[in-house]
Amino acid sequence: MAYAQIHPNWDKEPAGITDGYSLEMTAKDIESLREAAPLIPPETPVAITYLPGEEAQARIAATVAVRELGFEPMPHFSARRIIDVPEFEAYLQAVVEQAGVRRCFIVAGDPPEPQGPFFDSSALIATGAFERAGITAIGIGGHPDGHPNMSEAECWAVLDKKVAEISARGMAPLIVTQFGFDADSFLVWLEKLRARGIDAPVRIGVPGPAGIKRLLSFAARCGVGASASVMKKYGISLGNLLGSAGPDKLVDAFASGLGPQHGRVRLHFYPFGGLRKTVEWIEDYRRRHPA
Repeated sequence: MAYAQIHPNWDKEPAGITDGYSLEMTAKDIESLREAAPLIPPETPVAITYLPGEEAQARIAATVAVRELGFEPMPHFSARRIIDVPEFEAYLQAVVEQAGVRRCFIVAGDPPEPQGPFFDSSALIATGAFERAGITAIGIGGHPDGHPNMSEAECWAVLDKKVAEISARGMAPLIVTQFGFDADSFLVWLEKLRARGIDAPVRIGVPGPAGIKRLLSFAARCGVGASASVMKKYGISLGNLLGSAGPDKLVDAFASGLGPQHGRVRLHFYPFGGLRKTVEWIEDYRRRHPA
């Protein structure tokens, strides 16, 4: 696989578990990214979400800001939120021309019914627009905790299909998982992924430090497992929802549990408590765990 198509860092052996991490932001987070930028390594991948109620121009501005700050923008495309083909192609052309985008992330999106012609992310791939625009890598979702609207077998079948289709079109597939709280479930899922012959690099979703209630709210919204036993393993008691929590135990478990059998893996941080807070936590973790 052409790992450099996904990001040059994939050809480098990580010195520590947080090496080569990626981040996520919304169109409203430009100033937060500027504040956090001095702590973020150059060329760090930053995904720009595709949320309802946002103007395309705001997402484009955020993508341009990522590039101007010296990071690697990876804009999201939410299939069911796209009104028509011209809107899709205009947005893709804008981020390519204005921010030098070469890597995108695609999802079906939350609406149960499409607002335009695209029912799911596979429909976006099938247009051929990404390779025509010069996109070299496509990120797709992975769901170690399961998907609210698909069985496990359906999840695997859809993932197999997308990886094959992206590769057949000359682009490199990258799998970015939903965030979770249980390292064991991710490690088992990774072994199943590799057993299916999928060697695409994976970014494991990690929740950045945030208030406990906020973390649980995002978990409920995203269908992420957050039982009492899972949260206890993560370091949270559901009997005490005050205060905040960081992913120390989760990241420790990945650092000790990941091995060659899991393939190429890096971390992707969802900054639920804010970009600066997340980046400061990553830097502090790195200092406490020197290579």
